[in-house]
Amino acid sequence: MFGVAGVSDGAARQTLQDGSKQKQVRKKTVSFSSMPNDRKINSTAACISFMMEGCEMKKVRSNSRMYNRYFLLDSDMHWLRWEPSKKDSEKAKLEIKSIKEVRLGKKTPVLRSNGLSEQFPEECAFSIIYGENYESLDLVASTADVVSTWVMGLRYLVSYGRHTVGVIEPSQPSLRTSWIGSVFELADIAKEGQIDIFRATQIIKGLNPGMKASRIELKFKELQKAKDQYGEKINVEIFTEAYCELCTRPEIFFLLVQFSSNKEYLDCKDLMLFVEVEQGVEGVSEEMCRNIVQKYEPSTEGRERGYLSIDGFTHYLLSSECHIFDPQHKQVCQDMTQPLSHYYINSSHNASLLEDHFWGSSDIGNYIRALKMGCRSLEVVVWDGPDNEPLVYVGSSVASQLAFSKILDVINQFAFESSEYPLILCLVTHCSLPQQKVMAQHMKKILGDKLYIEPPKADEHYLPSPEKLKGKILLKGKRLPSNYPDSEGEVTDEEEGMEMCRRVGSDENYHINGVGIKRLKLCKDLSDLVSLCKSVQFRDFETSKRDQKYWEICSFNEVIANRFANEFPEDFVCYNKRFLSRVYPTPMRIDASNMNPQDFWKCGCQIVAMNYQTPGLMMDLNQGWFRQNGNSGYVLRPAIMREEVSYFSANARDSLPGVSAQLLHIKVISGQNLPKPRGSAAKGDVVEPYIYVEIHGIPADCAEQRTKTISKNGDNPIFDESFEFQINLPELAVLRFVVLDDDYIGDEFIGQYTIPFECLQPGYRHVPLQSLTGEFLSNTLLFVHIAITNRRGGGKGHKKGLSVRKSKKAREYTSTKSTGIKVVDELFRASTQPLREATDLRENVQNAMVSFKELCGLTPAANMKQCILTVSSWLLNSERVLQVSVDLSGVYPSIEAHGPIPELLRKVLSAYDMMIQTSRTLIESADVVYAKLMQAQRAGLDFHEDLHKIGAKEGLKGRKLQKAMESFAWNITVLKGQADLLKHAKGEALDTRRQMHNAAQSCGLSKNGATSPEVPHTHAGQDPVPEAEAGGDIGPT
Repeated sequence: MFGVAGVSDGAARQTLQDGSKQKQVRKKTVSFSSMPNDRKINSTAACISFMMEGCEMKKVRSNSRMYNRYFLLDSDMHWLRWEPSKKDSEKAKLEIKSIKEVRLGKKTPVLRSNGLSEQFPEECAFSIIYGENYESLDLVASTADVVSTWVMGLRYLVSYGRHTVGVIEPSQPSLRTSWIGSVFELADIAKEGQIDIFRATQIIKGLNPGMKASRIELKFKELQKAKDQYGEKINVEIFTEAYCELCTRPEIFFLLVQFSSNKEYLDCKDLMLFVEVEQGVEGVSEEMCRNIVQKYEPSTEGRERGYLSIDGFTHYLLSSECHIFDPQHKQVCQDMTQPLSHYYINSSHNASLLEDHFWGSSDIGNYIRALKMGCRSLEVVVWDGPDNEPLVYVGSSVASQLAFSKILDVINQFAFESSEYPLILCLVTHCSLPQQKVMAQHMKKILGDKLYIEPPKADEHYLPSPEKLKGKILLKGKRLPSNYPDSEGEVTDEEEGMEMCRRVGSDENYHINGVGIKRLKLCKDLSDLVSLCKSVQFRDFETSKRDQKYWEICSFNEVIANRFANEFPEDFVCYNKRFLSRVYPTPMRIDASNMNPQDFWKCGCQIVAMNYQTPGLMMDLNQGWFRQNGNSGYVLRPAIMREEVSYFSANARDSLPGVSAQLLHIKVISGQNLPKPRGSAAKGDVVEPYIYVEIHGIPADCAEQRTKTISKNGDNPIFDESFEFQINLPELAVLRFVVLDDDYIGDEFIGQYTIPFECLQPGYRHVPLQSLTGEFLSNTLLFVHIAITNRRGGGKGHKKGLSVRKSKKAREYTSTKSTGIKVVDELFRASTQPLREATDLRENVQNAMVSFKELCGLTPAANMKQCILTVSSWLLNSERVLQVSVDLSGVYPSIEAHGPIPELLRKVLSAYDMMIQTSRTLIESADVVYAKLMQAQRAGLDFHEDLHKIGAKEGLKGRKLQKAMESFAWNITVLKGQADLLKHAKGEALDTRRQMHNAAQSCGLSKNGATSPEVPHTHAGQDPVPEAEAGGDIGPT
C-alpha cells in the first residue's frame, strides 16, 4: 500500500519513542518499509507492524481508574491482546471482527467523565467500540503519534477483516508506485534502469517544493547503504522508497485513511464526504469532486478512474482551496453604503519615513508601498522650501526632503490602484502664506477632479458613504469659515503639527484639555479645499454632542485617547458613531514604534495611524485586520458599535448583552519547511519550534496559548495539540499564529500569520507564514484544523452547535435593567417573558442536538448528515437485520423502527425525536416571540429622543441620569440582540431539517426508498455508532 509493497521488512524492528518494547520475533504477513527514528509511521502496513510489536497504554475503566497494560496485535491479525496483571491471558483479548468502530478522542461517556477529562489531552485518547451491545474499550496512549498508529491500523483491519493478507500483495503495484515508476522512467532517458543521484534529487525537490536537497541526498545514501548498493546512481526501487518515506506526510495519510473506502485513495464519493463534512463546503457534487481529482491528482491512471491518491490529496490540501482564509473576503464583501464614520480606515503615520523620527530619512517609495498595502489615510507634513516650492519631511529629517509636488504626483498615480474607495490626506502645514498658495495650486493642478471639494450639506446628519466617495481624495485640515471675507485668516494648530514644531522652535501657545495650541495663519485658497474632514479641537464629549458638526474631525494623541478609552469607554464609542476620530502616536515614540490599534478599534476610532516602516505585532494586527474586505482599506464596524441606540463598553470583560459567545476550536497539527531564523546566533541548521496561538480583541477575548517545543525533525514538526477560545465579539477578534525557535540564548522569530476571526474557514487548513517584514515565506506553512461552534450569522450553516449543555434550572436568562424612570421600566418589564421564551426555544434545541450528537459518538460541531450517516453505517454493519427508515412524507422527518431494535439504538431514536420536537417548537413559535421582542424594542425607541427630559422630570440628574441613559441603551441592545439570535436560530433549525431530508435520501433510509438501501461507502472503521450512557468494560483488568 502507498508504494511500500515489496520493500524491506526492517520496520519490524521499528519502534516509536513512546515506551514500546521489543517483542519476540514473529512471522510477518505483510510487507513494509524501514523508517528512520525521527520519522512518523506513514503507511498502513507499518501501523500493523507496530501494533504486532505492541506498546504500553492506559486502560480506562468506568470507575475512572486507569491501569497500565501492554497491548499488541496477534500475528494472525485476528485478535487484539493485552497482558493482564493476574487473570487468564486468554480472557484478555478482543476479536478484530467484533469491532464496530474506532473513535479518536474523548468520544465515550467514560473518557468524557469529570474525573478523567482533564488528566490527559484529547489527542492521546481513543476508544474501541465492540460487540452487539456496543461496549467500549477506552485507552490512553503516551503520545498522539501512538494513537494515530493504532487508530489507523485498527480501522484498516476492521474494513478488510480476514481478507487483510490477500489485500496487500507485493506483486501488485499500487496507484502511487505505478505513478512514481512512470516518473522514474521519464527521467531514465538512456533506459539503463537507473539515474544519477543529482537528477533524482532534483525530481523529488521539484515534486515537493521547500524540501531541502541535503535531506533527499541523505535519504538516498541511507537506503543505498541498507541495500549494499553504492555509487552515484540509483534504481527505481530506491527512488520509490525514498519518495514514499520523504513525501508522505503522516498526518495527511492518517486523514486519508479516515475517509477512504479502501485505505489507498479517495474516490469521488469519499472526497464528497470529506469536502462537505470536514471542510464545511455546501452544495458539493460529484462533478465538483471530479474536477478536484483532475486538477490535483498527479497520476494519469488516477485522473482517468477518478481517484485521488495520497499525493493528489496532499496537493489539494496545499492548494488555495484549502487555505485558512475565506476567499469570499478577498473581494469587497461588506456593505459600503454606510456613513464613513461606520468604518475602520487603514491609516499611515509619517508615511515618508524609512526609520525613526530623528535619524530616519524620507523616501517617496514609502508612499507607494503604503498605498499598495491598502492604506486609505496618509499623513503629509509640509514645510517651506527654497524657490517657493513646499517640501515634505518629518521633524529633523531635513537631510532627505521631498518636493510636495512629487508626492502629489505619486499619490495621483497610485491613490486608487489597490482600492477605489476614498483616500484621506491628512495635511500638517508649516508653510508661510505664499507657499500655502503654491500648495493649493499644486493640488488643484495635479489631483484635479479627484479632489472632493463640495461643501457639506447642513441638513444631513452623517458623512457620505465610501460608495458615494469612490475615486475621491478628501483633505483633512484646518478651514476658515465658509463666509470668511479675507484671503487669509488665523486658525489653531493643536495636533501633531504643533508637537513637531517643538523640535524646530516654539511659538506662543496655550492649552485646551491638556493639549498645546499654536496659532497659525491659513490661506483661504488652501482652506477652501477642505470639505468633509475639517479639523477641530476636541473639548469634551458633552460639548461635541451639542456643537460638533458631522463633517468635523478630531485628532487624539494616543495618551489622551487611552485615557478616554479607560475612563469613558461608553462615551467614546457613542462619539465615534457619528464623528470621525484620528488617533496618532505620541511624540515620545521617537523610535517610530507602534501603538496597539485594537486599544482604539474597540472604542470605534476609525483612523488609527500606524508607522508602516516599523514591523512587528502591531503592524501584523493592522495588516491582518484590513485583509477582510478585499484589502480595500475599509472595514465595517460591528453593528453594536454603529446602531444609534445600543450599549457597548470598550472594556467589557464578559459576554455582551444580546450576543451569544462563540467557541473557537483550533488543533495545531504540523508545520512544513520551517526555516532557521535569519541571523540566528545559534550554530547549525537545527530548528526547535513552538507556536503561540493568540486572540486579540476586546479585553474579554484576549488570550494566548502555546504548543510544546519540538526538538526533533523541527523543520517539519508535528504538534497535534488542541486549544479552545471563547470569543464574545467575533466581529472585532483577530487570530494570530506566531512560530518561534526555542533557544537558550533567546527565542527567535520564525514567522507569523494574522487573520480576522470572520475570515476563518472551518476544517483542515494550511496557514502561510510571513516574515517579520510581512513577506510570505516560500512553502513555509502550518497545518491546522478549525471548528467554530454556536457561530452567529455569516458562518457555515452546518458547522454550528454548542459544546456545553445547560439545564433549564442552570440556565442564565438575559434580563433588562432598571432605568429609574417608571413609564420606561414598566415597558421593559413587560418584555421579561418573551426574553425567557426566546432563550428557552434556542437552548432547548441546542441541548437536544448535543445529546443526539453525543449518542452518535460525534462532536457538537458535527452536522446532521454525519449523524444520519452514523445511524446508517451502524444499521448496515450490524450482524442482526435491523429495519429502520426515515419518513419524509411530513414536514418534519421522523425515524421509525420496524420490529425490535437494540436498547442503544432506541436511545438514539428517542434523542432524535426530542431534537425534532424542540426544532418544530422553535420553528413554529419563533415568529411570534420575535414580533413581541421587536415590538418592545420599537416602543422603547419612542422614548429615546425625550428620555433626557423625562428623566429630569422624575428628578434624575448628574450621574443618575447618565446611568438611566446607559441602562436604556442596554435594554434596547438586549431586545434587538435576543430577537436577532432567535431569528438566526430559526434559520439554523430550517437548515438542519433540510440536511436531514437530503441525508436520509442519499443514505437510502427514506421510507419510500429501496427495501435494501445501499449506503455509499460505509466506513466501517470510521463512522461512529451509538454509544451507551456508560461505556462497558472489557475482559479482565
